[in-house]
Amino acid sequence: MVVEKLSNEAPFEELMNSARLRLLQMHYEAKVGHIGGNISCLDAIMVLHHLIMSPEDRFILSKGHSAGALYIALWSLGKIEESDLKTFCKDDTLLPGHPSGSGIPGLMFSTGSLGHGPSLSAGLALAAKRVGSKRHIYCLCSDGEWQEGSCWEALIFAVHHRLDNLTILVDQNGLQGFGRTQDIVSYSDVGGRMAAFGANIQKVNGHDYRAVSGALMSGTVGRPNVVILDTVKGKDLHFEGDVSSHYLPLTEEQYLAGRRAIEGLGE
Repeated sequence: MVVEKLSNEAPFEELMNSARLRLLQMHYEAKVGHIGGNISCLDAIMVLHHLIMSPEDRFILSKGHSAGALYIALWSLGKIEESDLKTFCKDDTLLPGHPSGSGIPGLMFSTGSLGHGPSLSAGLALAAKRVGSKRHIYCLCSDGEWQEGSCWEALIFAVHHRLDNLTILVDQNGLQGFGRTQDIVSYSDVGGRMAAFGANIQKVNGHDYRAVSGALMSGTVGRPNVVILDTVKGKDLHFEGDVSSHYLPLTEEQYLAGRRAIEGLGE
């Protein structure tokens, strides 16, 4: 795990705006939904891939419906091509709506059926520990995903095996497919509940890359690290916080308005 802070912040902020614009364009041109949840976790995925992860580390996108954000991060690193982005969600694409198949750099598992990522990640972390590897495993989940019992079983396993080489990030945007997470299956203070299981918990503004990177560069010896990302679905766009951005594709009006909003962030 890389533990160096940025000495110059401006380039990363510019990179983030470029990533937001390209993500918006990719989803609009493909006419697919899930743009809200992609925007809510894009900051964290970009921080991981540009500022935190070493070449030996591994990233598992448990909330597979945010595949677009992962593809944009890989594109921004030059690991996938512009021509690949143009085929997003089309026939014979390398880049389906949920990460799947082979050929995508760093992709270890097909994901999208929620609740599997934490278990897969805990297994990787234990294997790394057993062979004496310094590899760190990062897993990004949605908040609604923690309605799945398998996530809690993975957390119990990770605590029992003292997997301090595992970091779970929770994109807590407060919305899921059919409404507010709190209204679908109510559970207050998910971080407090995770702490009760023995995990190290940090809660940060998921749209502040300095706060996110700081949380990812710290942890507790002998305990898995959980970073609760306080985020907004569709952050800074005119449909932010709207549950419709979970499923519905962008209209031309929404796309153009979104571009103007993002371009305004860089002024």
